[in-house]
Amino acid sequence: MGRYITYIPLTNGFLYLSLITDAYSHKIMGYTVADNLEAVHTSKALQMALNNLSEIPEDLIHHSDRGIQYCSFDYVSRLNQNNIQISMTENGDPLENPIAERINGILKEEYLRHYPLVDLEQVTELLIDVVDRYNRLRPHQSINLITPEIVHEKQLLINKTWSKKKQYLTL
Repeated sequence: MGRYITYIPLTNGFLYLSLITDAYSHKIMGYTVADNLEAVHTSKALQMALNNLSEIPEDLIHHSDRGIQYCSFDYVSRLNQNNIQISMTENGDPLENPIAERINGILKEEYLRHYPLVDLEQVTELLIDVVDRYNRLRPHQSINLITPEIVHEKQLLINKTWSKKKQYLTL
């Protein structure tokens, strides 16, 4: 499971989008959008992701950069209470998490840029549809042109195009 924050440009300003994704299927499991970087928002995205799991796998790993939101007491406590292992990048370089950067780009370039984004309320409503369309309808070449939802829900064994080894879905 990976987490990251990206900004969303508005017609007058910007917002912050926090995402929790399944690194194997690329499915967005939890998200929040806010007008600030307070840790409470990333904790909400994490809670949504946990709520979207039917059960938490024993070997679940949460990977993030070293942002203060992911080191906060509440965030780390939620991970520990659910026996989720914690992994962090070495130095916070975006290139250390290419899946996160790719999903950010897809959401911004393929979905959000087509709307004149005005405020938090509008973006919050829009994200419900955008995340649903991304998860259910957008195939990914790296998962054999299957959608994130299908790979995640059916726990498909896929041959990753960037890896010689086949892997089972793990969140």
